[in-house]
Amino acid sequence: MVKTRLSVFPLPGAILFPGLQMPLHFFEPRYRALVSDALARDRRIAMIQPKSGGDKPDLFDIGCIGRISDVEALEDGRYNVVLDGESRFRIIRELDVTTAFRQVEAELIKDPENEALSSIERAGFEQEARRFAAVQGYRVDWDSVERLDDVALINGVSQIAPFDAASKQALLEASNLSERCELMVQLMQFFGMRDDDDDGSMTLQ
Repeated sequence: MVKTRLSVFPLPGAILFPGLQMPLHFFEPRYRALVSDALARDRRIAMIQPKSGGDKPDLFDIGCIGRISDVEALEDGRYNVVLDGESRFRIIRELDVTTAFRQVEAELIKDPENEALSSIERAGFEQEARRFAAVQGYRVDWDSVERLDDVALINGVSQIAPFDAASKQALLEASNLSERCELMVQLMQFFGMRDDDDDGSMTLQ
């Protein structure tokens, strides 16, 4: 088990996967301080979802480390940042610190290498994705989708999917690609059941 100290950025509804990117805008003073600290040290920011609102909410156990690959420092102190996902992590404990931003001790999660779906899993996912996109009214370049490898496809869709925070967290916590693919199909079926009279409040807990 590899342990590390991480500065965390709690952001509801936002998950990052290893190998993918996430653009972010930092405007709160404590998180501007987080970016400044990361730039001065190892350029790492740990993305994690909070379980609730408030100034210091409880955090989910699993998140993903992002390394700053691009940064724009604005004149008023705000930052535009692009994070490259590096590794998932699991929080061991929160640290008692004097910084405005929160820090944790965490263990790195080693994801399986060279993961791939079976042809049946891939075909089933693409079929459900097409149906879901049609129901939701999304325009998709399916030729580009078909050229993606399995990891880029499943993790990429998981990261941008329009699901609630609990569902997105479940996708991040899936232990392997096949499990994440199966869960994504279930979520698309569940959220795709909405009709025009739905008030948008449906969630999967």
